[in-house]
Amino acid sequence: MGTCWLAVWVLFVCFIGDARPQYRDKNINDCPNCVDEHSGSLAASRWTMPLLKLGEKRYYLGIFFKANWYRASQYCRYHGMHLASIASQEENDRLEKHIKDFGLGHEHFWTSGTDQAEEGTFFWMANGRPITFENWNVGEPNNFRYENGEEEHCLELWNRDGKGLKWNDSPCSFETFFVCEVQ
Repeated sequence: MGTCWLAVWVLFVCFIGDARPQYRDKNINDCPNCVDEHSGSLAASRWTMPLLKLGEKRYYLGIFFKANWYRASQYCRYHGMHLASIASQEENDRLEKHIKDFGLGHEHFWTSGTDQAEEGTFFWMANGRPITFENWNVGEPNNFRYENGEEEHCLELWNRDGKGLKWNDSPCSFETFFVCEVQ
């Protein structure tokens, strides 16, 4: 039985472990801003996915599955990152351009923003800092209360009205895509 598991492990490492992740139908070679961290150094070897370098930050778009805010945060942390925090209009615009370039401008994306500690006071969970730059959709945040009693406490990027990726507070249990940022 032990030999069988060893054979399965060898097959996994040889055939799956070296696979290069792709953004839908594009791989890292088609992404001029992606950073391939497999340079051979010990520090770089922990990155197992293509990272997008925009300005001074590196991002990963979680577009292979949708997750609630907590699971998205857990996924980012497991891979040595955290949900993104957006500090400026320039950073928001760069992310928006990249997301649109991949044909995902109509989707929702979790960030690390939340007001779970104090209603109406949003901060970035990733670094604990209050949100100073804001890019809310008109009428947001509104902490809408749903019939099941759930309220909106987590910040997502969303192109609600065709005017670009703006911010929206949403129930943390909603499942959507997400943006991770390298710490």
